[in-house]
Amino acid sequence: METTIIQIAQDARKAARTMAAVSSNQKNQALVTIAGLIKKKGPAIQAENKKDIEQAIKNGLTPAMIDRLTITDAGIEGMAEGLLFVAGLEDPVGSLSDSSIRPNKLEIAKMRIPLGVIGIIYESRPNVTVDAAGLCLKAGNAVILRGGSEAIHSNMALAAVIEEGIKQAGLPATAVQVVPVTDRAAVDILLKQEESIDLIIPRGGEGLIRHVVALSTIPVLKHYKGVCHAYVDDKADLEMGASIAVNAKAQRPGVCNALETLLVHEAIAPKFLPIAYQAMTRANVRLRGCEKTCALLPQIDPATPEDWDAEYLDLILAVKIVKNMEDAMGHIAVHGSNHTEAIITTDYNRARRFVREVDASLVIVNASTRFNDGGELGLGAEMGISTSKLHAYGPMGIKELTTTKFVGWGSGQIRE
Repeated sequence: METTIIQIAQDARKAARTMAAVSSNQKNQALVTIAGLIKKKGPAIQAENKKDIEQAIKNGLTPAMIDRLTITDAGIEGMAEGLLFVAGLEDPVGSLSDSSIRPNKLEIAKMRIPLGVIGIIYESRPNVTVDAAGLCLKAGNAVILRGGSEAIHSNMALAAVIEEGIKQAGLPATAVQVVPVTDRAAVDILLKQEESIDLIIPRGGEGLIRHVVALSTIPVLKHYKGVCHAYVDDKADLEMGASIAVNAKAQRPGVCNALETLLVHEAIAPKFLPIAYQAMTRANVRLRGCEKTCALLPQIDPATPEDWDAEYLDLILAVKIVKNMEDAMGHIAVHGSNHTEAIITTDYNRARRFVREVDASLVIVNASTRFNDGGELGLGAEMGISTSKLHAYGPMGIKELTTTKFVGWGSGQIRE
């Protein structure tokens, strides 16, 4: 197994050197070809996915995890459309910025270049295989994909399709590789290949990410968990607030940008909470409230201190009544995870202050936390959502998968 992983990493390094010089047209052609093959071979991909789902049910995975694992007809279409969207985006590689001319007439600029080899370690969601491959290819990188054992049939089927498309476009087949080993020890070996891999991006539960961070000798882009809040201000449209909260919590509860805690201004709590409770109940959401919330909604369960830090990934929502926006921001500062925070208010000045002062990769006004997603923010797809600030913060699209180097043009200058 160790020999296999080392070879994969070394092959990726060789492919990365080729990919750095590939034209935009050739990269786009590869993406278009892969998109067409995914549509064409959708039934075969879904047949392999069915094997994973059947095993997941036997293993007792939660409905939320099975939802992440399932490739529907819409999922096939979405993966293909995502690749086509990425193909249509501007290629950042080779672009110049921050140009200047020094007093000695030396011309200096920054050139955007690929990161090199990126390792992705992720759980469940097989669409990550396609999204990551597409974005890395467009940004001129090579990528090594290590999905969870629960999605091995799905990921290997998608890998075969991607490899076929890459070859048809004349790109190196090893530019995208899926690790075929399900043994967890493969991850630990991969994390030690610092001579071949430039960046590790883990996507999954907090336990996986902390394991990766602890063991990796390669820089890691962190995203521990998504404890996302929505604060309903006393100047909020209450019906809007309830609608946004239900969407943020229940539209897809098993994802990192789903709402986990609802903060409500005490002045509107007596009127707003019954509205929110009815809306949440219709969506099968169970509430856990602070003491003041339970006084207004005695039928719900009381929250424990652990609830304020919980990423439920389920139809459970913690609710807390706060004194004002200052109190809400203080709660977020202590219990937030730098992922997504929302405010519902009609007060423009408060909205601006909330956006300026709250620390998260997306701070949004009068809209659902579910919009913190590469596709929804115009990136086409994403490699993941970084909740650390080096070198990217928020969804990672094409540009975030590149870096810059300085370049200079001289005419014989020498340093005195």
